[in-house]
This record gives sequence, C-alpha cells and structure tokens, in this order.
Amino acid sequence: MLRDFFANIPVVVKNLLLINILMFIATVVSEPNGNFMTANFSVFYFDSPFFKPYQLVTHMFMHGSIAHVFFNMFALASFGSLLERIWGPKRFLIFYFATGLGAILLHQLVMMYEVHHLTGAVQVYADGKLPNIERVFEIYGTPTVGASGAIYGIIIAFGMLFPNTELMLIFFPVPIKAKYLVPFMVLLELFLGVNNFQWDNIAHFAHLGGALFGFILIKIWQRNRKNFY
Repeated sequence: MLRDFFANIPVVVKNLLLINILMFIATVVSEPNGNFMTANFSVFYFDSPFFKPYQLVTHMFMHGSIAHVFFNMFALASFGSLLERIWGPKRFLIFYFATGLGAILLHQLVMMYEVHHLTGAVQVYADGKLPNIERVFEIYGTPTVGASGAIYGIIIAFGMLFPNTELMLIFFPVPIKAKYLVPFMVLLELFLGVNNFQWDNIAHFAHLGGALFGFILIKIWQRNRKNFY
C-alpha cells in the first residue's frame, strides 16, 4: 500500500517528502545525545552567533514534532502533487524554494524590526543592561524550523488556481470552497502574528511570507503566460 502511494506521487514532491521524513528521523535519533541537527540545520536570526547562511535552505527540511512534519507533508502530498502535474517538476521546484525562501526572508525582517524596536539597532552586543534583554536573547537563541512557508505558498497557489474546489479541514469536516478558506487562513495567520501571544511559538510571519511570495509568483506567471492554468 505504501509503495502504491509513493508510486502515484510526482518526482519532486516524492523527493521532498523523503528528505523531510529522513531529516525528521535523524533529528529524533540524534536529539537524546545532543542537539546537533537543531543547532546546525535550523535557522537562527541573521545576527545570531548560531546563524549560518546555508540554514536558510536546510531549515525547510527540519520539523519540531511528529504533528508538525505530518501536517506539512500531508499538505505537500495533497496540494503539491496536483501543482507539479500541472506545472512540471522544474517550475514546481522553483515555486517551492522561492516561497520557502520568501517565508524566511519576511520572518527575518520581522525579527529585525523587533530587535530594533527593543534596542534601537538590528545588531546587538548585549551586556545585560539593555531593556527587554530577555526577549532579545530569545530572538537570538531560538531556532526556526519547518516547511510551512513553502506549504502556505502551495496552498495559496491552489486557492488561486482552483477557487471553487471544496476543501475540508481535519478538525472541521465541513466542505468550504478554497476561495473562502484560503483567505481565512491568511487572515488568521496575520491576526496571530500581529498579536504575538505568549503561548504561541509559531512563526506566523514566515507563513505569511510564503503566502505573499506564492501570490506574487502566480500573478507574474499568469501575466507572462496567456495559457497559464
């Protein structure tokens, strides 16, 4: 059954699924003996001593929990497979990484704004006397992981190309057309991101960055191709 499932998935989505799953397994296996995977392949604030440029890509294959990786991979298989069949592997791969990089770009800019708001600068050499120093340390020391930015780009693309398709959420099994559900998801992310609740550790602006870059890319492609689906 598993073999049949993978046989029906197009090549780029299939490889993305495998890489994400293998990275998650490697993280789970390595974490009891340290945090090698998280420390090296998650992405940190650009001015953090833990930041490495390659993390801008590798963080897209890291996940924080089995629920995190499951829901992202479920969405990738469900929506990404259809998009890859329509666009072809090259265009889909470009879209995936463009939205994923756009997501982390917006997330970094938001963190930069917050650091500047707290300290008056986007680069900080903390001496323990700065106001709100705990939050600054949190920004510098907290890694970001997940493919969610690219996934939101994929969801936006699906909603733009198939607005009247009825979708159902796992926890709300009532059919809703994509043209209503997708904007609701974006507005919810904006609400949660702006309010920055203490109990919420999700990078909502990364989700919004993926959605924004996905929207822009679809509009550019639609303008440049008369027969773009």
